[in-house]
Order: sequence, then structure tokens, then C-alpha cells
Amino acid sequence: MQRPFNFSAGPATIAPEVLAQAADEMLDWPDANGRRCGMGVMEMSHRGKEFQSIYVHTEADLRELLAVPKNFKILFMQGGGLAENAIVPLNLSALAAPHGATRIADFVVSGSWSDKSQKEARKYCQVNIAASNADDGHTSLPDPATWHLSANASYVHLCTNETIHGVEYPALPDLKALGSDAALVIDFSSHVASRTVDWSRVGLAFGGAQKNLGPAGLTLVVVREDLLGHALPICPSAFNYETVANNQSMYNTPPTYSIYIAGLIFQWLKRQGGVAAMEARNQAKAQLLYDTIDSSSLYFNKVHPNCRSRMNVPFFLRDEARNDTFLEGARAANLLQLKGHKSVGGMRASIYNAMPLAGVQALVEYMREFERTQG
Repeated sequence: MQRPFNFSAGPATIAPEVLAQAADEMLDWPDANGRRCGMGVMEMSHRGKEFQSIYVHTEADLRELLAVPKNFKILFMQGGGLAENAIVPLNLSALAAPHGATRIADFVVSGSWSDKSQKEARKYCQVNIAASNADDGHTSLPDPATWHLSANASYVHLCTNETIHGVEYPALPDLKALGSDAALVIDFSSHVASRTVDWSRVGLAFGGAQKNLGPAGLTLVVVREDLLGHALPICPSAFNYETVANNQSMYNTPPTYSIYIAGLIFQWLKRQGGVAAMEARNQAKAQLLYDTIDSSSLYFNKVHPNCRSRMNVPFFLRDEARNDTFLEGARAANLLQLKGHKSVGGMRASIYNAMPLAGVQALVEYMREFERTQG
């Protein structure tokens, strides 16, 4: 029997075979040789040999999948992307500020999440809004050539995929070419592992796991080694990147079960052909859905075509009085969680890695039938 297709923005759908494996191993986890250990992952000591083997393989698989260079540390933390909005400035805002000098960070506001980020950072440093798309309702991206970057910023923060507004950077900016020596910080929560990353342009990347990497509770941080060791004195030890790196993400008890599920997902991604294969698949899914929206007289999308997200597709009915009817019919067709974010309205289909093409095809078929009969 086909499971319903879950279009939730996060926590999001997980590949059924991953869930099935986790269910099989829930009471008694087997090692690489198939030997059962007598306990489930949630019961393991994070310092025991069983979980240590899970951790080592999970980190190695992630480094391989994302092609993370050796001079970057992979940290498994907690707190989600919202906590990182504080943890990043606590660790990086003094990079370009001699003792006693003003700490400055540049932000490009491209939607709700980058706006939340800059507001949180103001507690720890001076914020410069280098560019913003607020005037057009977060439906385009400011050309990097027009950004007003600070001469002495410690870092430049981008949310490279805005989950709520459906805006995605098609490529990362080259800060060196823009005349900035600042570190590029990217929040890639909602499209991590959906496309390749040009690490030559990145200083730090962070993201909550609950969209493409697994269940809520795990936060991924990938940080260049030279950015470690600059935390403010007020930074809590558990959030100091250098401390976390020096303790292999075990300074405090990590989110063990979430790390384990992420590890299963990384193995699943490798079986699918890796990130490059997923990127091609994601492009095809997104193109199918956007073509359906653009060819319709009932649905529309507000985002400029050159920066539309391949993960989060917001769309609207021209007659909003039919929204509830659309959602009721979608639920009856086993298409779940399509209601748009409360701050934006309309609909939103999140089509992360684990959403198969069949799910998007089912949504498109329903949308066309709804327009034919209700439009």
C-alpha cells in the first residue's frame, strides 16, 4: 500500500526504506557484521564502542557525500538553525575586530530566515544589511554586484534557500571577487545534500537536519579550521566551535538517535547515486511542478524564475476562497501538509530529497484535476 505523500517543510518526509531499517533495529542494533548488541541506539552510551562506530561512519559518509575538504571540521550540534543565529556571531564576530574594536557582520536579507538571523546577531555585534529584497516581498535576489559590503566585516551571512518564501541562490557568491575578505556563512538548512557545494567560497555552513538529513534535534555545522578559536568570552562552552571540534562533537551528549537516522539517510543517498544524482532528480521534480503552475490559469508563483527554490515551492490560487477546498481534496488524495506558511498564505510543496518523482506527479495530477473541475 502506497504511503501518503508528505510535503511538509520540516520535520519532513523520510525515505520509507530508512524508516523500515530503523524500525527493524529499534530494539536491537546490529553492527557492520550483523551481530546484534542487545540494545537500541537510543539506549547506547554516546561514548560506547557501538555508538562510536555509528558516529565515525556517519561523519565519513557525510564528508564523502558533500565533498567536504580536509581543512573543514564537521560538527554535530543541537539547537537548530535558530540557535546558530546566535552561535555564529558568538564564534565569528570578532574575526576581523582587534581587541576593543567594533564587531561587524554583513547580512543579505532574502526572506524570513535571513531576517531572523540578522535580528538575532544584533545582540552580539553590529549588523550591516548589505542588501535586501524586502521591497519586492522576497521574490527575487539582489545582484551581488549591488551589495554594500563592509570593509571590515568578520563574515557575510546568507540563507541560501529560504524555506518560507521559496527563494534559492542558484550559485554561491565569490566574496573575493566582490572585494571582501570576510568569511562566507551560509544557512543551508533546507537544501543541504540536494546540490553540490563550492567549499572554496564557504567559511562556515550550518543547517537543521529536519528537512533533508533526518529528524529534528540534530544541527550540522561545517566550519573551516582557521575560523576556530575566535569565540567571544561570553560564548557557552557547549556552543564554542573549537571546543566541540576538539571533542569530536562529544563535549556534551550529542543527539545520538538523530545522528543514527542521519547516518541511515547518508547511506540511502549513496545508494541513490550521491548528491549529484539527487541534484538532477530534484531539478526534474521542481521543473515539473513549476511548469504546471506557470501553465495554469488558477495557480501562480511569485518568485522570479532565476531564483526559484528546488526544495520549497510556494504557490497560490487566484481565488483564495477555494483554498480550503483545495486542501481538503489534497488530503483525500493522500497529499499531505500543503498549506503555506502562516506568514505568507497560499500553498507550499516541499519536495526534498526523500520526496520521489511519483509524489510530485501525483500532486500535479491532482492540481490539474482540481483546476479542471473547480477552476
